[in-house]
Amino acid sequence: MKVGVLGGGQLGRMMALAGVPLGQEFVFLDPAEDACAGVVGDLICAPYDDEAALAQLADAVDIVTYDFENVPVASARSLSDSLPVFPRYQALEVSQDRLREKTFFSDAGIPCALFASVDSYDDLVSAADEMGYPCVLKTRRMGYDGKGQRIIQDRQQVDQAWSDLGGQALILEAFVRFKRELSIIAARSTRGETVFYPLTENRHKDGILITSFAPANAGLLVERARAYAIKVLDNLDYCGVLTIEFFDVDDGLVANEMAPRVHNSGHWTIDGAVTSQFENHLRAIMGWPLGSTDPVGASAMLNWIGAMPDPSNALSYPNAHWHDYGKKPRAGRKVGHVTINAENILALQAELGKFALALGEQLKESGVEAFTRGH
Repeated sequence: MKVGVLGGGQLGRMMALAGVPLGQEFVFLDPAEDACAGVVGDLICAPYDDEAALAQLADAVDIVTYDFENVPVASARSLSDSLPVFPRYQALEVSQDRLREKTFFSDAGIPCALFASVDSYDDLVSAADEMGYPCVLKTRRMGYDGKGQRIIQDRQQVDQAWSDLGGQALILEAFVRFKRELSIIAARSTRGETVFYPLTENRHKDGILITSFAPANAGLLVERARAYAIKVLDNLDYCGVLTIEFFDVDDGLVANEMAPRVHNSGHWTIDGAVTSQFENHLRAIMGWPLGSTDPVGASAMLNWIGAMPDPSNALSYPNAHWHDYGKKPRAGRKVGHVTINAENILALQAELGKFALALGEQLKESGVEAFTRGH
């Protein structure tokens, strides 16, 4: 089987690394000539809406998926006319627009923050005054890793937020005071089989994920998160891996956003679960039996942001699993990650402490020390 992937970033790269042992080959469509997935498959370098490139991809593969949610819906819809595309393009339509996404959550009975559509300055003033402060103004489209967002603390900050983001479709959301951030990753196959990974606790810095810890100590929240995920899977007739990010609040969970794809908070599954999210995504879209999602202990995943540190110290550490995406350094860019494994949560805390000592200066901006202290 040849798998076509819209997007050639690190998620597509790791998907291929999981799929090659299954006998699959990969073709990526990405506008970047240096797309990092190009080393593990063929690369068609063209815009995502290039009709000739889409036709070339369709001729070369048996099935199509994607590695990020902002590929054009029209491209996924066009490809689905001639071959299977999973997840279905309807999931893209929901996840690409924050207003549609929040409306979808609300209609499905999944708790989310209060929200209002903002199409003008007057809309913003009215919605903010009614919703109360603080609140968060966001672009409806193309916002990720903290981009396209402004927290409005009081009436005096409304004008600046509008100046920064106005002139495009916006959504205003009530500020959610949460204890921590959690995510659930589910996989559903074309045969209807569904599996869930343990809830993962996530820490962000400047809107970018820096650490994930799994399995999270979540108690009854696990079943609640699974129930919400099933609502999404059912309503979208979903196939593949799905991720929902939640805020953990006093009375339960509040959905923040969904990603119809493999997800950064599931990278720990490569080294910390019986079957990785990447392998299960491929099994799901192929209609093959899904693999076990059981953790093989406790895991902490640390993102490398901006540039990869010297790997020599980390590679000398026996419980570290190093992943370099082969991407050029750039501020705010996810260029790799490392996963630390241990038998249980207490042992993982100790392992993280040793790892922090081993890397020393390399961890100054990583967030590992704060993660270790705060858990």
